[in-house]
Amino acid sequence: MTGFRMKALFFSVFLHHLGASGAVYKRWIPNTNFENTSNWDRGHVPCATDVILFGNNEDVSVFVQSSHFLTEMYMPLNGELIMGPGAGFAAFDGSYNPGCETASKIYFTGAENFQWYDPTLWQAATSMEDLDQGKYIFFMDEERVPCQYDDVIFQPQASFRVNITSSEKMIHLRSISIMGQKFTSDDALVEYMQSSTAKLQFHGEGTFQLTNTRCPEKSGCECGNAADHDRICGALLQKYGNQCPVATCKDPLKPVGHCCDICGAIISLEYSAGFDIELYRNRILHTFLSLPKNAGVQMAISKVHKPKTFLGIIPRSSVPFIQIVLMDNGTGSQTGTHAEQVAKDIMSDIAEHGESFSIVADSLQAATGSHWSGQGAGSSPGAIIVGVVVGLLVILLLLGIVLILYRKGPLRSLPSVPFSSLWNQKEELDLAGETVNKGFDNPIFDAPLSPAVLAAVRSVDETQEEMASKNNELYFINPLYDETELNV
Repeated sequence: MTGFRMKALFFSVFLHHLGASGAVYKRWIPNTNFENTSNWDRGHVPCATDVILFGNNEDVSVFVQSSHFLTEMYMPLNGELIMGPGAGFAAFDGSYNPGCETASKIYFTGAENFQWYDPTLWQAATSMEDLDQGKYIFFMDEERVPCQYDDVIFQPQASFRVNITSSEKMIHLRSISIMGQKFTSDDALVEYMQSSTAKLQFHGEGTFQLTNTRCPEKSGCECGNAADHDRICGALLQKYGNQCPVATCKDPLKPVGHCCDICGAIISLEYSAGFDIELYRNRILHTFLSLPKNAGVQMAISKVHKPKTFLGIIPRSSVPFIQIVLMDNGTGSQTGTHAEQVAKDIMSDIAEHGESFSIVADSLQAATGSHWSGQGAGSSPGAIIVGVVVGLLVILLLLGIVLILYRKGPLRSLPSVPFSSLWNQKEELDLAGETVNKGFDNPIFDAPLSPAVLAAVRSVDETQEEMASKNNELYFINPLYDETELNV
């Protein structure tokens, strides 16, 4: 029993109303409570006659909600039982509960399996009330995990253990509430994290940093979990046999921040300084998703960055944009079709009202293979200029490649064909009677040539051929100059 601690806690009521616009609360789902059947290898709470076994080297904090009879229990060297009001243990009094007639060994198994960056272990809502009522927000996988301006909730009457290992070592949050106590400053949280209970609740290479502020930008803020994208997807895909489920639509889509392909639609928005992401979120919710005909369609809207490159090779800075992802509850070949129709309705609305929401440009991708782009506030001169510049750069790049190849020899080593020989071949075909397109007849010159003129023409042709064969270059006689004058 060395190192084992038993505590009694009395909880204050924790209530936090929705404060600022854009508030998101994310609640941790699993717990290590004694009464949680999923924490025991036999799938039920230990009976009074069972032998209760914890791993000898297991670090665990277990919250006990009620009173229990027991016969025998082996605790780890480093662990604790947290007793709720009226909870406790008593020696077995000989009475049996239904299903507990036979004694057996039962192992606690719920301590080491949970990762902070597992998106399936979080619930999200815009208020504590919505969390309690199950009115959860739909997010892409990266955003299902707490973002840098979110409030994190660990339920008051619940123990837990979570691995907070992070790629960037620092996990940024607005606030964090642990067993009824809310922390909004780093100093108070650091003091708590040094306690023995906190060391059993959190483990791994990670540290919390609290901002106690909302996102300062009206257009929204990025979640901040991009650096842990692989960690998030790795934890998620363990639930699917380490591979994504097969999408049933024609051309599945991959939204920014998501782990697997989806069936549905993605709208990408470019915006100007006046864009308000919460105002536009409400526009979509009330104008489209609140309609009974659109029941079953889910929307995720957020600001994201997508890495961009020049010609797919040279990295260049990316510009943030608003990503709207729509999915539906359709099945089979109908999966995503309802979401696509809603997306088209939104695109039509943007064409009419986009300028009033400071939307500059928009584009739509749908899982059925269709694409649609438009301008919310007229054509963007910047986009046109960028297109022209990119086109010119491509041309200059191709000319540069040709010049390099010529200087290094590959192009010069190609066999050359004199233009004079091509002309001779053409003349031979003409004399052989091949059909030649002579254009149209001109009545001014439609007269037979005299024998003297024909002889003069042949004489000029023979002279050209002779000179061409000597110089192996294109050569012609200019009638304005006397050739004899050039030899003076």
